[in-house]
This record gives sequence, structure tokens and C-alpha cells, in this order.
Amino acid sequence: MTEPTSTFGRRLRAHRERAGLTRPVLGGLVGRSAEWVKAIEGGRLLPPRLPMLLRLAEVLDISDLADLTGSQPLPVASVTRAGHPDVDRVAAAMKRTNPPAGDPTTAVVLRGLVDQAWTLWHRSSTERGAVAAVLPHLLDDARVSARRLEGTDRRAALVELARVYHLAQLYAADQPYPELVWLAADRAMAAAQDADDPAAIAAAAWYYAHVYRASNQTDAAEQVLVDAAALLDPTAGGEQLARWGQAQLGMALAHSKRGRSGQAWRAWDAADEAANRLGGGYVHPWLMFGPAACAAYGVTVEIDLARPGEAIRRAGRTDYSSLPSRTRRATHLVDAARAHMMRGEDVAVVHLLGRALRESVDTVRHRPHARMAIMELTGRRGTVGEDARELALAIGLDG
Repeated sequence: MTEPTSTFGRRLRAHRERAGLTRPVLGGLVGRSAEWVKAIEGGRLLPPRLPMLLRLAEVLDISDLADLTGSQPLPVASVTRAGHPDVDRVAAAMKRTNPPAGDPTTAVVLRGLVDQAWTLWHRSSTERGAVAAVLPHLLDDARVSARRLEGTDRRAALVELARVYHLAQLYAADQPYPELVWLAADRAMAAAQDADDPAAIAAAAWYYAHVYRASNQTDAAEQVLVDAAALLDPTAGGEQLARWGQAQLGMALAHSKRGRSGQAWRAWDAADEAANRLGGGYVHPWLMFGPAACAAYGVTVEIDLARPGEAIRRAGRTDYSSLPSRTRRATHLVDAARAHMMRGEDVAVVHLLGRALRESVDTVRHRPHARMAIMELTGRRGTVGEDARELALAIGLDG
């Protein structure tokens, strides 16, 4: 009678050890105790229900629940990630091997077009639909210009091409198409390196590190940021300092994902110091780096370190309205909701997810942590369940 349970427990332990997580860290990340993890791994508790299985799978980077349960295959992404209706059109533009025919766009005009696309991403409440309308043509324009312009104009076009691929990566993220995310990150880095532009390489490293962290390759995430930061001179101030500070922030996130508290906070302190040197109200125009972003990512660091109480306290001191980006505000509000979810504070979770939804429907619809929280809370009784079911309806979450 205990064999199925103990088999599940052995699988869970193997995946936890492969991910380099201790029992307290894994328990904290899914809102349970180290003792609960030990009891599950030892077969003293039955395997959890689907919402908790999905939370475990996301934390452990498991793509198919059968790897945990040993039962029928169930791709995790089919439940936790929603595909955007325009993804095929964007994917076709990304995968095109040769640029189309046509005249190049001047570097100055191209930069203006890319700036406009980034504005759509940050200011729309349905950012994926907004950028999907312009991404295919913008990718074509940028690739034609990077291929056909010469000299400094070509280098400038390559920098803009990298920025377009960053947008493509953000568009594809949190959807069941990881190959598109890797493709965008790799092509952005290639364009930045071809441009021989340290600031562009640093931005590409920031986005490449996201992909590495998502696949639990935290050492690779740290290394790409270390290499990029070495190309910058933070004493120069301005753009160099902002890109250097963002690299430090990325290192903090890599270390926290690995549970390395001291290293995470040292890197975060360096990022925060850089942000404050740029000015209390500073916000990078499209990367959004600045004091407000550092404060919000401090909450993420605490969550990754399985310290939800500290995360909640930091969130309470964070002025999310200082982030001039609907997508960023929504993302960080989802993170604050995660901290409350880890402590079983359902009312706060529903409240914060509702705030996030008012900022960006797309962010809540596509963020796995938001989808899993809503899915779990729809089964609650009373107003929490009612509110969660309204959220589920708003983001098109079935069941």
C-alpha cells in the first residue's frame, strides 16, 4: 500500500537534489515546511493534489508531471502557461533565416520605432497583443538594416536589432514555447556582440540570465552577467552605471535562486547603490532599472531565499507606483502575492492578484505563479473562492 507514495517521494527527492535545493528551501518556495517535504519524500504523506504538484514542478523545473507522479504524461506548461493567439506569426518572423527584400531603415528612424515598441510593452495592459502587432515587421526592418547598412550605422542597427529580440523574448516568455525564448536570447546576444557595444551586451546578458535562471542554470546566469559587467565602467556614471547596476541585480537573482543569501545580498547592495547614485527618481527608459526596481526585486530575492515574512515586509515598503511600467508593476505584485501564498494568507493573495490584473491582464494571464495561485484558490470556500473564480474568468483559466 505504501509503494506508490514512497515512489513519488523518491522521485521528488531526486529532483530536489538535482536542483540543488535543501528541504527547507523547497518547502519555503511552495509554502510548506521542511518537515512536510521530508514526510512526502519518506512516504509518510500521500502525494499532494494537482495545484501543489504544479508548484513543485515549476520550482524544480520539471516539464512533465509524469516525471514526479509516474502516471500518465501531463505537460506542466499545458496548465501553467497559456499561449498567445499571435504567437505563430511572431515565431515565423523570428525563425526566418534570411531578411526580406527591401531598403534598410536608417538607424535613427529604426531607434524611434524600437522605442515606440518598448513604450507599447510598458504602457499597455495587454502588452503581448500590443507588441505582437508590430514585432514581425520590426524584426524584418531591423534585420534588413543590420545586414545592409555599413559602418557606425550598421553597429547602431545591430544594437536596435538586439533590443527587438529582447522584446520578442519578453513576448514569448511564460508561454509553452521555450525554444522561442532561447532563440530570442541567443540572437540578441549575437547582435550585441556584432555591434561591439558593451552596453548592448550588458542588456543582452540581463535577458540571457533570465533564461538560464528559468532552467535552473544559475551558475551560467551569473557568469554571463559577470562577463558583461567586466566590459563596463561604473565610474563613468550614466548609461554605463545603469547597465552595470542591472548586471549586479541579475547576479543577486541568480544567487538567491541558488539559496546563496550572502552573495545575493552583496550583489543586490551593489545594484541598489548604483541605482541611488543615478538619483532617487531615476528609471532607465526601457530597462526600467532604478531604485524602485531594486526595491521590488528585493522582494523576489527574499522569496527565492524562502523568507516570505521578510518578502512581505519589503513589499510593504515598496512603492510600486514608482515603476512607470504596467507590466513591471503587475509582475512585482504577483511576486508579492507569492510571498503571501507561501504563508497561506489567501485574502492578501487574491487582493494583490486583483491589483496586478488591473495593471496588466496579460501579465496575470501568462505568469505561471499567478495562474497556479488562482487555480488553487478557486477551490476555497467563501469570498476567497468567489474572488478567485472571477480572476480565473478574467484571464481565461478553465476549470
